[in-house]
Amino acid sequence: MDYLLDKHAFLWFINGDQNLSDKARKLIEDPTAAKFVSIVSFWEIAIKINIGKLNIALPFSELKRQLERNGFELLPLAIEHTSRVLSLELHHRDPFDRMIPSQAITEGLAIISRDEHFTNYPVKTFW
Repeated sequence: MDYLLDKHAFLWFINGDQNLSDKARKLIEDPTAAKFVSIVSFWEIAIKINIGKLNIALPFSELKRQLERNGFELLPLAIEHTSRVLSLELHHRDPFDRMIPSQAITEGLAIISRDEHFTNYPVKTFW
């Protein structure tokens, strides 16, 4: 199984943060699975830093290097992902948190996230 990490799973993993569950860490460390981080998560991180709602330990410019260093792939945003949003129920009003399940469903990925809203969508979620 391959995984799409949400922003917190990605940030907590690269920082060794204790908020990341043991199960999530084991899934992320599985060498047989492909791990993706959405460009949407990078966009959300940048916005939240800019408006003062998120502080990260590393400079934002270091996040791409961390992505590569940890063997994660950047998942770009495609028209198919945006189209999928139209078929999702409005369990969540946050556009970023609607795009993550949309991308995961479209790409056949499971989500690694502690966000319980994702469990309302037809996608496997692990934490």
